[in-house]
Amino acid sequence: MYMTKALKGSGFLGLATMMAVGLHQFTLLAGGQGVPGWMIGGHAHLGVLSILAIVMGFAVPAIGVTGNLRTAVTALFIAGQWGIPGIVWLGEGAGLTFLMPTGFLWGIALIVSMLIMFYKTMTQDTDVTGGGPSPAAPADD
Repeated sequence: MYMTKALKGSGFLGLATMMAVGLHQFTLLAGGQGVPGWMIGGHAHLGVLSILAIVMGFAVPAIGVTGNLRTAVTALFIAGQWGIPGIVWLGEGAGLTFLMPTGFLWGIALIVSMLIMFYKTMTQDTDVTGGGPSPAAPADD
């Protein structure tokens, strides 16, 4: 439960952060300045990865990821979610370019978390994970 709460919470915090950065970008544009590319890149990565963190918060229990694999998926994904945009902002934006090579670490963390989810998806019994039709009807509105 706490792992999925961490994923969802990190996702919503990431979206709030991304929206604050977007608002800052708007003020730069409204003031007649350009928005630096590094700011746009970090903003976009944090937004997409934060949405995916919320989805993962629902997917992890739905697929039946438990134990150490659940902990690994959660920790690796959250590290990558914040690490990728963080190094763009700190490395390029703050001039701490020595951090840029850690992008490989954060990227690998995201890839490993996705591969664990792929493994669990492919090896779980569909009866356990609810792979059949959903009883919910699509909305007409």
